[in-house]
Amino acid sequence: MSEAMDIEHGTGNVFADLGLPDSNDRQTKTRLALAVNDLVANRKLRQIDTARLLGIPQPKVSALVNYRLDGFSVERLMSFLTRLDQDVEIVIRPRRDDQGGQVTVHSLR
Repeated sequence: MSEAMDIEHGTGNVFADLGLPDSNDRQTKTRLALAVNDLVANRKLRQIDTARLLGIPQPKVSALVNYRLDGFSVERLMSFLTRLDQDVEIVIRPRRDDQGGQVTVHSLR
């Protein structure tokens, strides 16, 4: 016989589920970095070419590719997207429930 397992549903933010500080900021940065890394991969850019395009040293590109994002702000990641010929839109709207506001990143392809 198998034992019953308790399943705990996540919040949708793995960083919050892990109890990490600044979980919303971490999730936003990760989603922006994912968009940057997808664009770089689709263009088949080498790290040195990516560094030149983004205006950062190659070791910073390595950090970005490996999602070591402590050295990057949300604003800086958004600027990388614009350097990769992407539009970044910020939409502010009222929250539909009383859970408090949040930042969400959507990538349209």
